[in-house]
Amino acid sequence: MNAKTKTEMKSEKSEPVVTLTSPKAHHKIFEQLASLYCDLFNHDGFGDIRIEMRILRRNQKEVIIHCGKQYRYVLDCDQALANESAIKHLLKRDLLG
Repeated sequence: MNAKTKTEMKSEKSEPVVTLTSPKAHHKIFEQLASLYCDLFNHDGFGDIRIEMRILRRNQKEVIIHCGKQYRYVLDCDQALANESAIKHLLKRDLLG
């Protein structure tokens, strides 16, 4: 892929953080979700998948897929935040420091 990656370990149970900056960055996340879904479907027991999204500084979002391990991705989201109101932007700036 043409994505730049940055890895750092967050905890024992989490995978490395991957920072994605290519236009097709979501494709890697969808591939991981499909793989985890297939693994859980074929598993002889209980399983769950949970997705968490956090807004980070520098116009980025962190996507965390919880499924036994944590799969963490950091995405640039300039387009997602471009349409937000000025008041909402100021509130986020104050909350995020």
